[in-house]
Amino acid sequence: MRVLGVDPGLTRCGIGVVEGVAGRPLRMLGVGVVRTPADAEIGQRLVLIEQGIEQWLDEHRPEYVAVERVFSQHNVRTVMGTAQASAVAMLCASRRGLPVALHTPSEVKAAVTGSGRADKAQVGAMVTRLLRLDAPPKPADAADALALAICHIWRAPAVNRLQQAHAAARRTSVQHPGLRSRAPQKGTTR
Repeated sequence: MRVLGVDPGLTRCGIGVVEGVAGRPLRMLGVGVVRTPADAEIGQRLVLIEQGIEQWLDEHRPEYVAVERVFSQHNVRTVMGTAQASAVAMLCASRRGLPVALHTPSEVKAAVTGSGRADKAQVGAMVTRLLRLDAPPKPADAADALALAICHIWRAPAVNRLQQAHAAARRTSVQHPGLRSRAPQKGTTR
């Protein structure tokens, strides 16, 4: 499985590509940051992010795109810019028919370090170890993008099984609307 991880941001949008499967050694195929000038208009910044992501998609041909789910922060301007960059990444992937997965920062930290409260240094150290790198990727946005890709590779098999089970249950309930999946009442038999 080849995953493009995107740590969205307007000034620095972290990008990382990881290949592998759960339970096996992973391989980093590329890591970097798409940068935009802070003094440019928002529309131009979003175009630059789109162009950067498109270049990564062209070069690495991922099968999946994992994007950090935007969460509420105290600074609304920061959250808006992050959400806009996130939407650009999702649009680029969707335009190509690539599945997009959103992972929260705590999911990513827990997957990579074992703790959903890990700091950036811990995430960078574990990404370095898991991908057998000589040093943590810089800036931290790049390491975070790799962590997103790793998280998706490790979580995707379980998520896919859950989605398939849910879809099968939905099909069964549509085909047999009279069936209910209730437990029998105490003292009764089914």
